[in-house]
Amino acid sequence: MGGGIVGLATAYQLLRAAPGTGVTVLEKEAEVGLHQSSHSSGVLHTGIYYAPGSLKARLCHAGREELERFADDHDVARIRTGKLVVALDASENAALDALAARARANGVPGLREVGPAEMAEIEPHAAGHRGLHSPATGVVDFLGVCRALADEVGAGGGSVRTGQRVTALDEDATGVTVTTPDAERRADLVVTCGGLQADRLAALTGPRGSRVVPFRGSYLKLRPGA
Repeated sequence: MGGGIVGLATAYQLLRAAPGTGVTVLEKEAEVGLHQSSHSSGVLHTGIYYAPGSLKARLCHAGREELERFADDHDVARIRTGKLVVALDASENAALDALAARARANGVPGLREVGPAEMAEIEPHAAGHRGLHSPATGVVDFLGVCRALADEVGAGGGSVRTGQRVTALDEDATGVTVTTPDAERRADLVVTCGGLQADRLAALTGPRGSRVVPFRGSYLKLRPGA
């Protein structure tokens, strides 16, 4: 349940691990990837910020490389734009040094320190005391990734059904009945990957005591004159 990048990737990996398994992805919208998956920054991070040795740091490094290969193999647009982390003045040196130490411990490729002149060459709109340049950081078309995953699920014998809002889940000793407005389906196992709807899907199987608390960031685009 859920045709975003997590649900589609889960279905894709299930079919790779157990070819011939009957896998159906149910997505309530008319197309896959229309919620969080296509409304994020699209950044492929290199692991500058994460605690060294953590699962998040290891998956960030390995996952970026796998996703780049997947995008290239499926003609999904991606660009290695690089990232510039800037200390505006000397008061931010300690924070920048801490980020540099984390990044090096995490094996961020090509990381180097740059001064004001080189910072301006990399990004003319940036100015500061000193900075870190991560050339391997990039962006990817995550909606394109979702569509490619959906194609792979279909090619692997699975099914992606859009316009299928799940309204009820009834579990018994032999499986689960999944109800949508136009059908009831039986499944041995249901995996819910509902993003910001995850708590509502969980509530269909009984009280779980957890709620999704969403938050968002803001992105600004500079006018040419700025």
